[in-house]
Amino acid sequence: MYRFLDPCGLDGQRQRVCSHLLGCRTEAMGGWSLQCSDCDYSQTHYFGCRDRHCPQCQGRAMRQWAERRHHDILPVPYYHVVFTLPHELNAWIQLHPEVIHRLLFHSAWATLDAFGRDPKRLNGQMGMTAVLHTWGQNLSQHVHLHCLVPGGALGDDGHWRCARSNYLFPVRALSRHFRGRMVGALRAAADAGELHRVTRTGEVAALLKGLMAHEWVVYTKNCLQHTATVVDYLARYTRRIAISNARIEAVDDHGVTLCYKDYRHGGRNRTMTLDGAEFVRRFLLHVLPKGLMRVRHYGLLANRCRRRRLAQIRQALAVAEPEANSDDIHHAPALVSCPHCRDTVLQIRAIIPPRMRPTRPPNQRRRMRFRS
Repeated sequence: MYRFLDPCGLDGQRQRVCSHLLGCRTEAMGGWSLQCSDCDYSQTHYFGCRDRHCPQCQGRAMRQWAERRHHDILPVPYYHVVFTLPHELNAWIQLHPEVIHRLLFHSAWATLDAFGRDPKRLNGQMGMTAVLHTWGQNLSQHVHLHCLVPGGALGDDGHWRCARSNYLFPVRALSRHFRGRMVGALRAAADAGELHRVTRTGEVAALLKGLMAHEWVVYTKNCLQHTATVVDYLARYTRRIAISNARIEAVDDHGVTLCYKDYRHGGRNRTMTLDGAEFVRRFLLHVLPKGLMRVRHYGLLANRCRRRRLAQIRQALAVAEPEANSDDIHHAPALVSCPHCRDTVLQIRAIIPPRMRPTRPPNQRRRMRFRS
């Protein structure tokens, strides 16, 4: 990665992420020096960077998140809903990621909440767990929200009103409502000066007018028999970005070869080779601003009221709350057995202190933004 990366063209957040990823599981992060007490076999174990963008880290955190969500699953139908932003907004997303991502979350929830509170539909409060996903299989920018939605609403009278269709709400109606909400929010943000990096005269009005001229993509599907599978699917997006190590088939001086699914041609498995600089550029497109929450809960699943609301729903459905299995959430630390004699657990002989890496080259004085 060193030979493909020019850090002088990156903003501070991407420089920090690159520094973490380059140092992950190396002496830069520190570690343990392990030794077997029987055969004197020694081994060095370096720590991970624990960066939320790292393809190698946060596996345990993802499993714990999935286990907590499994415990919250209600005995009702669930729906997998996806809200997708048009590619025409990709440039704005690079200029103002905090603003666009925030409006995406708010517009998606406002759409579902409006449909759920409609007296002609469910007439109650719904819930939603949303996970931000910004990439396609070929690492291109493809910003969308994966949402897991319980199929019903809790009414003011305390009764649970179950959804009456296998698609939750009409997709075209959801799409047009979401489009109107998002475009209106973008226009308000532009008027408030939040999109100040969009400087071309008339660009805001022209782009928003064009966005209203075509349909937006909203996908919804019931997951009656495999809700737990969808939870595990969403858990993979709560941390890490863009690509896993398993999809990288080769790296050499000419570029990076990776495998991907071509959904435009029936989901066929294909391979592609990207120039090293292009691979890094595409990967860094998906680095999120510091502090931006990728996972958010809304309505009756919001953190401040989830426990109380779930108890009310289970009471309305006359079902008992599942018992929490502490062993599922609190894992014991992994023990490393000796690969030589296989009968003894390696003991920590010494702690290797981390070697600090600068997050920015010393000669860089100006902060430059990464360009898509």
